[in-house]
Amino acid sequence: MIRTATAADLDAIVTLHTEARATYYRGHLPEEEYAGAAEVARSRDGWAGAIGRDDATVLCAERDGALVGIAAYSVREGSAHLSQFHVSPAHWREGVGSALHIACVAGWQRHGVTEARLEVFAPNTGAQAFYSACGWTPDPDGPRSGDHLVLCRAVPPAGQR
Repeated sequence: MIRTATAADLDAIVTLHTEARATYYRGHLPEEEYAGAAEVARSRDGWAGAIGRDDATVLCAERDGALVGIAAYSVREGSAHLSQFHVSPAHWREGVGSALHIACVAGWQRHGVTEARLEVFAPNTGAQAFYSACGWTPDPDGPRSGDHLVLCRAVPPAGQR
């Protein structure tokens, strides 16, 4: 089930976010930069600020009552920015990411979005493969942002994927 996040989801969101980031940052960044107390607090503040905000959408994917995926995006001037997209590593390759992505696209379509962008950590080849399968391609106007790749995707009209 995919639903909009509420303040009651905050602890589970921060836990999943931290766990997922550790899988692709481990070995590339010092642990305190993705799982240290200061980073977890910063993450918590960010998620708390996004939940319920008018200009942001936070989605939760649940299985058997447990949070297994999260996504956050904002929409401005016909364009969406997918700022967070994480699936619990214990639930990779179970269709959670695909269902969450479909829900994001449907939300963008409701907002009249025609294009979307995201950034993905360059060494995270698993995420890059997932995004590629979902129709994301390197942004021709700026394919890199520091240690992240910038991807873009056309958003089809409502009723299409």
